[in-house]
Amino acid sequence: MSLARVQHVSVSLDGFATGEGQSLDAPFGHAGERLHQWMFATRWGRQMLGQPGGTAGIDDAFLRLFAPGIGAEIMGARKFGPPTWHEDPDWKGWWGPNPPFHTPVFVLTHHPRASIDMEGGTVFHFIDASPAEALETAREAAGGKDVRIGGGPTTIRDFLAAGLVDHMHIVVVPILLGRGVRLWDGVEGLEKDYEIETTSSPGGVAHMTFARKHKPL
Repeated sequence: MSLARVQHVSVSLDGFATGEGQSLDAPFGHAGERLHQWMFATRWGRQMLGQPGGTAGIDDAFLRLFAPGIGAEIMGARKFGPPTWHEDPDWKGWWGPNPPFHTPVFVLTHHPRASIDMEGGTVFHFIDASPAEALETAREAAGGKDVRIGGGPTTIRDFLAAGLVDHMHIVVVPILLGRGVRLWDGVEGLEKDYEIETTSSPGGVAHMTFARKHKPL
């Protein structure tokens, strides 16, 4: 069966994966781009922005695992847009006409709408479903490939609490946000279910990988 994967989610030292006050002008609230500066310093990150240069070390290597093997994505409503996006029938996400996903994307929302076809193969589908139901739907669309649980932190927490995440890559960024949305609330004891490895980067962040342990038969 395909894996459910979380990829390069950035978290502050005090556990916040996004800041407070998300809006159209501030997708990550008061955190701004501080959680993701490590990403934009890499060759992969700069290529995504249409810029030359960038580092080619471990940060870049992790980022290049974004697309291979992924056949579908699940994301929460707050990742797709600001709090009131569902009131704007023309809103098509933060990423412009050619989003970086290039797969079916299932947006979890209490305000479903018609699917949106974007350039590059991304199709946004809007569903009101539990984590297990959404994962089953996404796996059918993924055609045997893995499903990315794309965030935000509340959505990732819901999938973790349901025991549905097989592999996870978290990037701990050396900043303190003090407020926002935490990733780890309500998932105490999670470490017992995963093999965890940590790799430090010269850029100052720590890459943590979580691989779910096989349960005894």
